[in-house]
Amino acid sequence: MPDHEYLRAIDLSRLIAAEVGKPRFYIEKAREVALSRALFAAEPMSAAALNIVSERDPFPGHGFSHVEKVAVDSGALIISEEGGNILDARVRRKVLLAHLAGIFHDICRSESDHAARGAEAVKKILPPFSLQDDERRDITDAIGSHEAFQPCRNRAGYESQVLSDALYDADKFRWGPDNFTETLWAMILPRRIPLKVLLPRFLSRLEGIRQIRDSFRTPTGREYGPDFIDRGLTIGQRLYEALTATEEMGEENDLADNQNLRPV
Repeated sequence: MPDHEYLRAIDLSRLIAAEVGKPRFYIEKAREVALSRALFAAEPMSAAALNIVSERDPFPGHGFSHVEKVAVDSGALIISEEGGNILDARVRRKVLLAHLAGIFHDICRSESDHAARGAEAVKKILPPFSLQDDERRDITDAIGSHEAFQPCRNRAGYESQVLSDALYDADKFRWGPDNFTETLWAMILPRRIPLKVLLPRFLSRLEGIRQIRDSFRTPTGREYGPDFIDRGLTIGQRLYEALTATEEMGEENDLADNQNLRPV
């Protein structure tokens, strides 16, 4: 697939996403997202964690922006679940744990059973961080439970459970519009997968996304998660139709060119 075809497809996906519109979460929970982002930017431990991830893999999992979005949205979900009171030191601490879990959650994304392997890897990374033993455990437990289509493991106590659920939901928010504006391209660009190879798998991929719609775990995630998924499915369907039409047109042009080259 030539570079110009990649660029055209990416531009098309983002144009469609703009027409479909921003997920409700970013409108109705704008305050929580902004607070989480501000805390994320100001926290030295988050910066240290980002450095570790970037040194290990410059494009971890689905792309580097993925981990930042998951981290910030995890924190926003915590703030929402806790009533928005970030003046409470306990809430701010939980937001920090959510940020760290989000940063590290895909550190073993390229490996099989990546959630469990990631949890084990992060156990070895966290000791230098200024955290309590139970906080380290909550982070690694959350990472170990964030994979899609796996049973939801109940944690010991509300603090542990809400962190695990917030990480899961923030990660699955990415199965919405981000899946077609960022994730898809982060996965196929390095592999140079041709468009004609990608398209036959497209509809089955949409079905997989549809199945995640009812899996959100926090009350906030259950309210806003389906909206992410529905918008993503709309983008995916429209993108598939547009790319299929482009591919068919290209094949017709190639056929016409070959016929014109035949000797008379």
